[in-house]
Amino acid sequence: MSTAPRDRRPKAPDLEVIEPVGKRVLIRKDEDRKQTKVGIHLPDKIEIPTLTGRVVAVSAQIERDEDYPIRKYDRILFNPKQGIPVDFEGDNRLFVIPVEDVVAVFRREPQS
Repeated sequence: MSTAPRDRRPKAPDLEVIEPVGKRVLIRKDEDRKQTKVGIHLPDKIEIPTLTGRVVAVSAQIERDEDYPIRKYDRILFNPKQGIPVDFEGDNRLFVIPVEDVVAVFRREPQS
């Protein structure tokens, strides 16, 4: 008979993750700018909409498809019309978008 004390620590909650399904990616939209490039601060109600974001997750289908050069953590330019907002975090900047709405992927060219 075992007399070892039981571990009474509360079990850590399971982490909730979002995995896009089909030909979709999950992105975190960049913050809208509140200042122009020349330094003019905009009023609170006026913002320059941002169409760029960072890929948080890609669906398994996209990950396997070599025709789509999109990977987790890539910075992308996207068309927001078909984006579905995800109410997962307080800032509400997560969107699931069809991969067809990814217009460009930003890449750094290696310096020679």
